[in-house]
Amino acid sequence: MKKLSLLIALFAFSFNAASAKEWKEIRIGVEGAYPPFSKTEEDGSITGFDIDIANALCAELEAKCTLVKQDWDGIIPALLGRKFDAIIATMDITEERQKKVAFTKKYQHIPARFVAKKGVTYEATEAFMEGKKIGVQRATTMDLYISDNFPSAKIKRYGSADEAYLDLKAGRLDYVMADSAAIADGLLAKEGGDKFEFVGPKLNDPKWFGYGAGIAIRKQNKDLAEQLNKAIDAIRADGTYKTIQDKYFTFDVYGQE
Repeated sequence: MKKLSLLIALFAFSFNAASAKEWKEIRIGVEGAYPPFSKTEEDGSITGFDIDIANALCAELEAKCTLVKQDWDGIIPALLGRKFDAIIATMDITEERQKKVAFTKKYQHIPARFVAKKGVTYEATEAFMEGKKIGVQRATTMDLYISDNFPSAKIKRYGSADEAYLDLKAGRLDYVMADSAAIADGLLAKEGGDKFEFVGPKLNDPKWFGYGAGIAIRKQNKDLAEQLNKAIDAIRADGTYKTIQDKYFTFDVYGQE
């Protein structure tokens, strides 16, 4: 009986080892509309922190990668529909998303913030925010936070953060909420950005914002997650991650280990 149990165990190990897929071709879903993480250039190419991280991970894995541009609000359905194999698009790891997809470990963790025109006051209470016009990108953790905490506000949801910034500049919104780094690059650093400023504290409560941004994959592709986790560790250890980070940011975007 012991010999039989040992044979079964060896067979199971051999089967699992043989069935584990080595990913040498990976299709990666990216957004292309959330600078500095991803941005679509005039020639149609996509650049940004997420894009450089994706390329660095693929180089580490010696894998051929294809970047697939996808609108944010359809990005998880597209992953589940096998349009691509992974999502690298500053997607926070939350319990709600984990019901649908699996994640690698985080590859960055940047807090969210509100931004408003200079001189506009802000209080983090439902009573104060009642009737206030808040812009947010649809189906993000920021959308969830605002919906839960300020249900009496006038919430306007956009396909991209850039659309929300335009309405804020035009005076059609009182506040916009997004990743602080995205606001700094996409609004404050642009022409006319000196008329706006962050208001309120940095927000990173795991209840709404999860545990950092990870790479989303289909739940059955755990072998891909393992390979990507090793690659994340490798590019952080050899300095590649810091080189990419310093290209876009003046602070540590990974956060605590």
